[in-house]
Amino acid sequence: MSRTTADADPSLPDTWEELVTTALLGTDRRTPAGAAPGPRAPLALLDAAALATVRRRAGLRPAPAAPRPERAPEDPRPPLPPAAARRLAMLLADRPGTPGGGRRGAAPDLMELLPQWLAAANARGFAAPPAALPALLDAARGRTDLRPAALRFAGPRALWLARLNPDWRFALRSTGGGPSAPGPHDKDGIRRLWREGLFAERVALLAALRSREPAAARDLLAATWATERAEDRLMFLDSLRTRLSPDDEPFLEQALADRSRNVRATAAELLSSLPGSALAERMAVRAGACVAVDHTGDVPTIAVEAPHECDAGMERDGVVAKAPAGRGERSWWLGQLVEAAPLDSWPRRLGGRTPEEIVALPVADDWQAELHAAWCRAAVRQRNAAWSRALLGEPSAPEAGGPGAVSLAERAQLLGTLEAGERARWVAGFIETHGLSEAFQLLGVCAVPWAAPVGRAVVDALNIARDAGSYPWSFSGVMGLAERCLDPSESGRLDALLAIPDEPENASPGAGGYWSEAFQRLVTTLRLRAAMLTELTPPSP
Repeated sequence: MSRTTADADPSLPDTWEELVTTALLGTDRRTPAGAAPGPRAPLALLDAAALATVRRRAGLRPAPAAPRPERAPEDPRPPLPPAAARRLAMLLADRPGTPGGGRRGAAPDLMELLPQWLAAANARGFAAPPAALPALLDAARGRTDLRPAALRFAGPRALWLARLNPDWRFALRSTGGGPSAPGPHDKDGIRRLWREGLFAERVALLAALRSREPAAARDLLAATWATERAEDRLMFLDSLRTRLSPDDEPFLEQALADRSRNVRATAAELLSSLPGSALAERMAVRAGACVAVDHTGDVPTIAVEAPHECDAGMERDGVVAKAPAGRGERSWWLGQLVEAAPLDSWPRRLGGRTPEEIVALPVADDWQAELHAAWCRAAVRQRNAAWSRALLGEPSAPEAGGPGAVSLAERAQLLGTLEAGERARWVAGFIETHGLSEAFQLLGVCAVPWAAPVGRAVVDALNIARDAGSYPWSFSGVMGLAERCLDPSESGRLDALLAIPDEPENASPGAGGYWSEAFQRLVTTLRLRAAMLTELTPPSP
């Protein structure tokens, strides 16, 4: 670059477009900024274009020099073993393909293994390799389901990077790790951020504080409750689900008088999750007035008299007066009352019967579906395992479900209230009786890796479907789920399924090849998952 152009640098054109215009018009008609007319004008234009090109390629707009960033914080956790670090780089370099098991080929879907790898690395307390942090943050940016585990693994250096790149600001919002984030013992800083922070920062702060000091988080929210916007109050109130306790009842009772209907409904839902709350008792009285046992017939029968009106007290306690389109008002009100009433109140109101005996009683006048559906929602909300068992019934029931569950989604929610081992045994029994076509949603609530009964039931059902010549692509979702959830130790049982089977006459064309390919991918994926765990397990000293 010539001295003339360098000396004139402050007055060079600010945009590439101005340089292009000058070149098109010619330096005889338009002199470049900062240069004198004459024979050196074309050279000045070329010098200016060269300088602008460097600026453009640098990716930064010309500006005064900014202060150097602070050093990245140290991560005290132990580094990954070398083999695990190489595996992480491989997983992050893979590009997501077709979701689920519908893709062809025997190669594993590496991106679908990344969540499990992150969970295992976090459980072992390893630190992320610094060189992998950008790719890790990019992966978390594209998949919200990865963010909690990815940010935990990335550690404090990820927050340092996120402050330097706007594309990664989600990390600051997700963890409350903005530049002004106070420490857990900085009471003044917490109050200051709560008063002055951005909405996302305040949500993250409240969630973090609630997880470690529930009362302090509630007091912080109560201090500004009256001045918050309705949509913000709703989001803040939802944070009280974490470590909800009877100590929260006075605050939630006040929220029942909120001017926002959605806030009132959320407060009522939280209170009904506390079986000993005053609201739960009020709902029990209302629901008990609608449901009773009728002994006048040949067998005891549950008689239902749905509410005839939704009074002001019911509305204050969260009952929505207006029914959805196509729904009767009285059944709508009844469902809400029963759903919010403590389940432990029904045995004493219905003759001392157990949940199983109550669910088995016939219900008069076609109210059974409505009543049992409300009990299902109550069992899920109150995490009541006894009622969940009663409503699920036996997995081998011929109607493919319990007497109270009205949909697979509802059964899945009921199963979520049971202990993992019991849940696995129920799902395995369901698969053995009804096969896999009805079980996909139920498999999603089983702990990963699947317990032995579930794994055996899934493999046996897939084998039966293959031998029967079933349409193979209808099982692609289950196959993809098995790749992620089946215990790696099950891979040995699958070796016999890798050969292409003889296709029955009524089999789908090409089904045998698809099944062999799918089982090969399943086995390869299980062995890869086993290798991942081995790589993350440091050798014993």
